[in-house]
Amino acid sequence: MKRVLVVISILTIATLACSVTGLTTPSQPETASQPQTLPTLQAEHPAEAIAQDGSLEALYESVIPGVVAVITDTGLGSGFVFDGEGHVVTNNHVVEGASAVEIAFASGFKAHGTVIGTDPDADVAVIKVDAPAGEIHPLPIGDSSALKVGQSVVAIGNPFGLSGTMTLGIVSGLGRTQPAHEATSGGFFSTADIIQTDAAINPGNSGGPLFNLNGEVVGINQSIRTTNVDQTTGNAANSGVGFSISINLVKRIVPVLIRDGVYKYPYLGISSNSDLSLDQIEALGLTTYTGAYVVSVVEGGPADQAGIRAGVAQTRFENLFAGGDLIVAFDGRPVTTFDEMLSYLLTSKSPGDTAVLTVLRDGQSMDITVTLGERP
Repeated sequence: MKRVLVVISILTIATLACSVTGLTTPSQPETASQPQTLPTLQAEHPAEAIAQDGSLEALYESVIPGVVAVITDTGLGSGFVFDGEGHVVTNNHVVEGASAVEIAFASGFKAHGTVIGTDPDADVAVIKVDAPAGEIHPLPIGDSSALKVGQSVVAIGNPFGLSGTMTLGIVSGLGRTQPAHEATSGGFFSTADIIQTDAAINPGNSGGPLFNLNGEVVGINQSIRTTNVDQTTGNAANSGVGFSISINLVKRIVPVLIRDGVYKYPYLGISSNSDLSLDQIEALGLTTYTGAYVVSVVEGGPADQAGIRAGVAQTRFENLFAGGDLIVAFDGRPVTTFDEMLSYLLTSKSPGDTAVLTVLRDGQSMDITVTLGERP
């Protein structure tokens, strides 16, 4: 098993949910996404059959033909059949650094796969597998924007190599963020629109599907946060805090990876802080508790060119400067937090698109149009 950096924060360890351990701690800066229509998918067992039966058994029988194990020379993960052309979707960290990839279907059939596209930032990869048509069972794709906290969800994958394992839980949170890669201007770019779930996810689950009870894929299981780590293997055990990449982000990225092999993100060029204490809000002179406060603006970036302003007046708090814009709406959609704004960017915008940011500046509301760049 390959081991990479595990970041420890007090008593909490964040780790990727496959045979590879890694970093999954939420962070700040800017991200976005690129538009692409999703290919029409035909599932062998339509979701309506599940709804009519109403049982988890029916759900499992319906979707299991489309769930696969992804076996590499560095570890084990999970995945699912995305379309009738034999494209399998998994996590990038499942196949990263692998010299050989094998796909094992629920029927027992196995075939070699070729990685044709990867997106390390969102942790998504596409594998092309050459298999008979009878083995290719594309799974129905859902709408993750329709998810609600408390809604039941199901994870299916290969935890600890136990193929076809099904676990049940709920959506514990929506719109979470995680770090993507380090920005040249400092800090980190972020990926967002992450689903938090308490459905049991363990090493080997990475890349497997998260389903709603209609049998539609609503996310890709990616990581867990835990304090329980085996000191011998480095494997982390589930503690009820798991994370899945939203399917609405995935279905924008995957068609581009199939076509181009890489995915390009829009770039706004700001960092922000939505998690301000009452004392900090008072020190900044803000009149509202919600929104995304602009901490810094990248010189020459899209936000800078559009006139978005960061704070410059030192407050009594170290590295907190007053006078910056507070983003309260994006394209007319209210912004409660920066994470929420990132989720909208990721699932709705592309390089070259324009975005209208409504900001509060010196107590006045104003709209500023920004032409998004491409993430450097």
